[in-house]
Amino acid sequence: MAVREVVVEREMPERGIRYFVTEQTTLSAITGLLGALSLSILVIGIPLAITANGWIPYQNITATIESTEVLVLLVASIALGAVATILGWATFRRMATKPSREAAVAGAVLGMQSVVLGGLFLWFRAGAVDVFARNFFQFQYITDFWERFVRGALNTLILALSGEAIGILLGLILAIFVLSSRAVVRAPARIYINFFRGTPLLWQIQFGFFAIILGLQLNISTYMVAILVLGLNAGAYSAEIFRAGVQSIDRGQFEAARSVGMSYPRALRHIILPQAFRRVIPPLTNEFVILIKDTSLVSILGLTLSQQELLAVGGEIARTYFNATAFLGSAAGYLAICLPMIGAVSWLERRLRSGLTGIPG
Repeated sequence: MAVREVVVEREMPERGIRYFVTEQTTLSAITGLLGALSLSILVIGIPLAITANGWIPYQNITATIESTEVLVLLVASIALGAVATILGWATFRRMATKPSREAAVAGAVLGMQSVVLGGLFLWFRAGAVDVFARNFFQFQYITDFWERFVRGALNTLILALSGEAIGILLGLILAIFVLSSRAVVRAPARIYINFFRGTPLLWQIQFGFFAIILGLQLNISTYMVAILVLGLNAGAYSAEIFRAGVQSIDRGQFEAARSVGMSYPRALRHIILPQAFRRVIPPLTNEFVILIKDTSLVSILGLTLSQQELLAVGGEIARTYFNATAFLGSAAGYLAICLPMIGAVSWLERRLRSGLTGIPG
């Protein structure tokens, strides 16, 4: 007699916000809400209070921070955060479901953040708020010179993109040399890489300026010198990224390419490098983010107003008006450039992660 197989269809476990909410207990929900509320009061309530009174002139910020309303918000945030912290850590082990445990832990962590940040803000409030605001919160030095900050951001991007382009080309060549089986080919490339990775970029910029302009007597602008030095530095780091990418490809693929008659350069070009490029895109993008911030060191060369990058623009305005608020403008410019790049790195890593094998030991 034939045996009929019974196939039991397995249901996928529920996921999503609705499932998370329905699995909460009263205590876990209260803990999570208390933690979220305590931090919201701190990071949303206080900026809203300052906005209601105005960010310009700085005296408005000082008056708001020193007001009774902000003191009440701080005390409420710290008190709610302390309650959420105690409830969360005391009860999360007794929660019946994983979502309820996660909510309790999240409430406790958010509460701890509120207590720490609120305490720091109280400490700051007890200090010389007026002096600090006068030196760092005069935002008219940012709004009045926004065109200079935009030009500085553009120069920062030009320096970083040009330096990265030189670095990628140079790094690929150096990586091929480093991977050579001949010591006479590897040694110069390894010396170059170790030199530029082992000395500070600030020293390289200073030495490169005098070496290129005075030593070699090349008639090029300071801006071009900065691009060259940034490119030479980026080349050393890119070379290590390319080397790791090539070595992460399974050795059997290279041997298979050689077994069908491919030469070493041809196997490298058609088999190894296309796969390696896919693996090195995220670290190269991350290296580009670092190079964007490293362009700030170029400010020591004394660029012209039209060539200044973000930090140089902020420093010039700060020295002219004896106020450090312009440095906040520089920081905002770097964040506006780097945060999208950081997001792009994370997106690339998620997109390229599928199908990649581990790096052999």
